[in-house]
Amino acid sequence: MKHRSVPLLGALLATLAAAPAFAQDAPPPAPVIDGGGTAWLITATALVLMMAVPGLALFYGGMVRRKNVLSVLGQVLATVAVCSLVWMVAGYSLAFTDGNPFVGGLDQVMLNGIGVDSVSGAIPESVFMMFQMTFAAITPALIVGAFVDRMKFTAMLIFMPLWSLAVYAPIAHWVWQSNGFLFNEGVLDFAGGTVVHVNAGVAGLVACLMIGKRTGYRQEPMPPHNLVLTLIGTGLLWVGWFGFNAGSALAADGRAGMAMATTHIAAAAAAVAWMFAEWATHGKPSLLGMASGAVAGLVAITPACGFVLPGGALVIGLVAGIVCYWGATWLKNALGYDDSLDVFGVHGIGGIVGALLTGVFAVGAVGGDAARGLIDGNAAQVWIQVKGILWTAGWCAVATAAILFLVKLTVGLRVERETEVEGLDLAIHGEVVQ
Repeated sequence: MKHRSVPLLGALLATLAAAPAFAQDAPPPAPVIDGGGTAWLITATALVLMMAVPGLALFYGGMVRRKNVLSVLGQVLATVAVCSLVWMVAGYSLAFTDGNPFVGGLDQVMLNGIGVDSVSGAIPESVFMMFQMTFAAITPALIVGAFVDRMKFTAMLIFMPLWSLAVYAPIAHWVWQSNGFLFNEGVLDFAGGTVVHVNAGVAGLVACLMIGKRTGYRQEPMPPHNLVLTLIGTGLLWVGWFGFNAGSALAADGRAGMAMATTHIAAAAAAVAWMFAEWATHGKPSLLGMASGAVAGLVAITPACGFVLPGGALVIGLVAGIVCYWGATWLKNALGYDDSLDVFGVHGIGGIVGALLTGVFAVGAVGGDAARGLIDGNAAQVWIQVKGILWTAGWCAVATAAILFLVKLTVGLRVERETEVEGLDLAIHGEVVQ
């Protein structure tokens, strides 16, 4: 027995020693694609694109004067198209490769390495890239509302790609990429409160200040030419926002369902709050006010939708409706800037409100232990959200001003006075609304 046990022991030890080598040589398991999640994200991508064209285009187009409606539609469409190509060429790589804490690298320029077998988590990377492309396209398109009626089309075509690369892509990297410095600070932004709305709102404010007021502003009436178009645009935005927010769960699961519910509740609450605020101050509830309130609620819930419960969404919507009404009326009138379609008043202020209140109402029961706010025992989250807002607004303001100054030195920012009086539709595009 003694002599037979030695060879057996040696064989056993040899087998154990070889086991790690066998494990190292084995190929890694193939990634498992979540078919349901992939189908939902493809649908969400289509919904977000619908938000921009035709949703945002109609929302803005109905609010301008008849002589400029086609120019606004064209600006939104051109921005979506151009910035989609910018995203494909370099934006995606700058936002979603590791690089450094401030900006991604160039590893995936021209979508290098993305094939049919590439995955991001449990979904094809091509689908994730396309979903994020729609965000990168609609965010600069939001800025259009701040300078309608007066910016050169050529200037806009230069400004938008530069802004997408220098402002949107780095901030998306800061907040959403795993090595981004705001991501690692713990900033909570489920679907784009800072990346999209604070960013676009601040850029819109800088743009309207640098380009100047519309000719005749506060001296002649400038009523919306067709609020029916604005209401249709509002409806398309509202429906599309379910893709924007619930799609950001990147899965067809309970969190996506909660994001959809909180999105709708906040939009409805803000529409009602704006309506009553306007009714109380002006004696009449306007359709434009209700539509603006709904969008303000959608904006404010965007950073919070995947972190809060319905009660939190209700409060966020009510606060956003009142505060954004104040920002789009009293604040704008008091300071005298011509933010034509209230990009800063709705998106900038709404994004700030939503980002701050995310720090108050986020609960671990929805977002996990790392996403708890003030009501869930983590008061420090409010200050973290403030830092995210300040970094986003600061970089956006400085970079936007620099880009606009560069464009002004080259092709100029503003159309001639005669063009503005005649209307941009005919003067620039050779078309008019019949």
